[in-house]
Amino acid sequence: MYNLAFEWTETNRHWLIEVPVRVVAYIVVALIIRFLLHRMIDRATTGRAKKSVSGELEGQAKKPPLLRYLRDRASATNVARAAERRQQRAQTIGSVLKSTASIVLLVWVVLAILSVLGVNIAPFIASAGVVGLAIGFGAQNLVRDFVSGVFMLLEDQYGVGDTVDVGEVIGEVQSVGLRITTIRDIDGTLWYVRNGEIARVGNMSQDYAVARIEVPVALTADVDRAQQVAVEAAEDVIADPSMAGKVIGEPEMLGVQSLAADQLTLRMTLKTRPNAQWSVQRKLRREILRAYDENGINLPYPQGRIHAVVGGQETDGA
Repeated sequence: MYNLAFEWTETNRHWLIEVPVRVVAYIVVALIIRFLLHRMIDRATTGRAKKSVSGELEGQAKKPPLLRYLRDRASATNVARAAERRQQRAQTIGSVLKSTASIVLLVWVVLAILSVLGVNIAPFIASAGVVGLAIGFGAQNLVRDFVSGVFMLLEDQYGVGDTVDVGEVIGEVQSVGLRITTIRDIDGTLWYVRNGEIARVGNMSQDYAVARIEVPVALTADVDRAQQVAVEAAEDVIADPSMAGKVIGEPEMLGVQSLAADQLTLRMTLKTRPNAQWSVQRKLRREILRAYDENGINLPYPQGRIHAVVGGQETDGA
């Protein structure tokens, strides 16, 4: 009788005191570890964004490690925009790291509680391995997209607002995620591109751009004079206040680019700010053509008159 009472007391103490205490202890330890890990991730990935160039330069030494790494990787000329972009990438990576830490801790706590309750967790671990292997084979593309997205963020291959060429799509980046990048092309179509499917990226918006202008000229034209007039027209464009902020260099006349039976082509380049090359090209072409017309430099297009027949008689028209 005494043995039965002792066993009953020990059993009740085990289930009413020891098991709850151990379960609560595991949960508390997991919460503390989760808090510490999230705190470390926040300190490594987040920081107060600097809104001005001077603030950005003064705060470089105080920035978290990941932001300093992203700063070293970035090469954008606009400091404020680059700082905001690094902050966004760091927060995205931090969110992924915190989610991963929470999931790992949750799995550990569940397995620990099951072990405390006397459940044999070996079959669960074996099943998890088999299920994980099956999911790994079935989700290869998802994992590849995820890993590619992480490296794109770390390496700053492109960001929101950049104009990129990713193969079949050329347009402005609308959003950058860990799995999908959305790009809007010139026709307004929004493309959803999986990061794992991007084999190469041409970014037209990093550091600077180059406006390339090729002007056809008649074979009978004075080449030296045509080059001089083109450069003078480009300098007038740079002097325009509306265009001065888009240009960061001087026009460079490269000379004759190609020679055909009916024309020759002059090439000139001009370094511009990111995403400004197209508007600068349009302005330069218009002004160069106007300058050629004013200076009598012939273009290789047919020069003729329009003939019309009115009332049985042929008349000339301009």
